[in-house]
Amino acid sequence: MTSTPIKPSPRVRSFHPGWVAIGVTYVTLMATAGFRSAPSVLIGPLEDSMGWSRSDISLAIAINVLLFGFVAPFAAALMEKFGIRKVVITALTSVSIGSGLTVFMQTPLHMILLWGIVVGVGTGSMALVFAATVANTWFVERRGLVLGLLTSATATGQLIFLPGLSHLAETFGWKSVSMTISLFALAVVPFIFFLLREKPADIGLLPYGAPLDWQPPAKSEIGAARLAIETLKEASKIRDFWYLTGSFFVCGLSTSGLVGTHFIPAAHDHGMGQTTAASLLALVGVFDVIGTFASGWLTDRYDPRKLLAIYYLSRGLSLFLLPSILFSSMHPSTLVFVIFYGLDWVATVPPTIMLCRAILGPQRGTVVYGWVFAAHQIGGSFAAFGAAIVRVKLGDYAAAFYASGIMCVLCSYFVMKIAKDKTREELLS
Repeated sequence: MTSTPIKPSPRVRSFHPGWVAIGVTYVTLMATAGFRSAPSVLIGPLEDSMGWSRSDISLAIAINVLLFGFVAPFAAALMEKFGIRKVVITALTSVSIGSGLTVFMQTPLHMILLWGIVVGVGTGSMALVFAATVANTWFVERRGLVLGLLTSATATGQLIFLPGLSHLAETFGWKSVSMTISLFALAVVPFIFFLLREKPADIGLLPYGAPLDWQPPAKSEIGAARLAIETLKEASKIRDFWYLTGSFFVCGLSTSGLVGTHFIPAAHDHGMGQTTAASLLALVGVFDVIGTFASGWLTDRYDPRKLLAIYYLSRGLSLFLLPSILFSSMHPSTLVFVIFYGLDWVATVPPTIMLCRAILGPQRGTVVYGWVFAAHQIGGSFAAFGAAIVRVKLGDYAAAFYASGIMCVLCSYFVMKIAKDKTREELLS
């Protein structure tokens, strides 16, 4: 059997098929973000209709967030061994089944099993390791820009889904949210099956911007699970891996775990309507698109360590202000927080992915990022449950916001210690 001859990457043509792969990935990640944003609009309705405590509901969300991260390195390895499409289609089916079955749940344990575990594993398999895998497969040049674009899909999904899901929950009850997610996840499956190509070689091309002598990284001969574990063992011996892991723990704690999960309940505690609060959180997504896209562009041109230091410092300062700018209605100060926090929401991702490539080399950069992302979700899980405990014990979320802000400021110092022996050019190669 003869293989398809590989042609040079079309530099002079205005369009490379890699952009189709990016478009399909963007839509899938956007949908995944919608699935992930649903718990923040379900806390209040589930409290009212089921009589469950906020801490019980948040425990299921925390498990979902935790698995969203821990599945990532194994999903990255599975994508390398069995292909991107098979993994993503299986993940979408898992989300559809898990979300659909939640309409029958009667106890918090059912929510833990379905939303926490089944949906958590499904969404985790479509986490940002999916974006990193597609970007590394299809692009050599403009990789940072592409990563920024794909990362912004999270914000776009949040922007599109949050207000609508909140309206559904208030108007038709929380079950309408579960069914909407289930049907939408199923609808994305044929989109992946028919439009997403595995790699440029399948259509006889090189990745975008690849030189004529470019060769793809050699595939590992070991199993997917073993590859993930071996990568963790080797990376854990390198100090820079722990700097990256610690910084992304704080990133997850301060974003998806704290603000992503508890901003709406916190605003509601101050008398703000749930749909208004959801719209504000969605508006964070508007500025997140801008900030993340800009971060990808900057990562191609500037030292990723310095970018991370700036991002974490500005995020910490924003969190210090949050408890004092929540009111029963939108105020100018609330919009200022939304703008600055939105610009910084996931801007950390492109420079972090670039730095992961420096740990064990570019061939295993995605799997390394999978483990770093797992730390992100551990932080998110910790905040999702911990902030609920703070709210129950102290009556508000202020202490949780202040503690998160302090950790972000400390993080801005430690990220500057990553790969101190490497130049910016070596990090971006």
